[in-house]
Amino acid sequence: MNVVIVEDAPEFSTLLTAVLRSEGFSVRSYADGESAIAGILTDPPDVVLLDLVLPGIDGVEVCRRIRPVTDAYVIFLTARDDEVDKVVGLAVGGDDYMTKPFSPRELVARIRAMMRRPRQTPVVGVPAEPVLRHLDLTLDPESREVLLDDQPVPLTRIEFELLRCLMRRPGAVVARPVLLEQVWGENWFGDSHVVDVHVANLRRKVDANGRSHIRTVRGVGYKLVTT
Repeated sequence: MNVVIVEDAPEFSTLLTAVLRSEGFSVRSYADGESAIAGILTDPPDVVLLDLVLPGIDGVEVCRRIRPVTDAYVIFLTARDDEVDKVVGLAVGGDDYMTKPFSPRELVARIRAMMRRPRQTPVVGVPAEPVLRHLDLTLDPESREVLLDDQPVPLTRIEFELLRCLMRRPGAVVARPVLLEQVWGENWFGDSHVVDVHVANLRRKVDANGRSHIRTVRGVGYKLVTT
């Protein structure tokens, strides 16, 4: 399992490297965004630990540039407990965030939980899931494409999986714990608020034609509207 650390504080990067290597991970680190992008594009890792504040381009821009070419899990590391930072980081394709200071052991546990998620790769001999259609939305699980009024909608991996969960049961309420289990994995124990952030990002994309597709059921979860 290959992990890339993008962190400009050498003492923090050294600590994370030592902890991760002691857990059996292969680790390499970068101190700035430009070199990190070059290294990630040359040798894509399984996981990227990405500081938000970096010399030159910041972590959000790094994530934005690598996301189209790698399906690596991205965990943002930030010293700022700012809701806006977290929302922006997840909006550009981040999977999770941790606020410094944090326990390196908790970080390891979160990485292992992420790696237990299915990668959604086709399995030989297993029939492909049929194309899902609802109102003006079309979702093709095999090509991983989403269309809104026959126009492609670019979704992150997590946004795609959330929409797939909802489109499998139009009109039915899907509880937050169910979405966490199906999209993040049954061993996920991070902040459940990530569900709300990613659903909000998903809404902005699939409601582009003025129609509201996803409804919040207060205190429970979300459902796909049927009219």
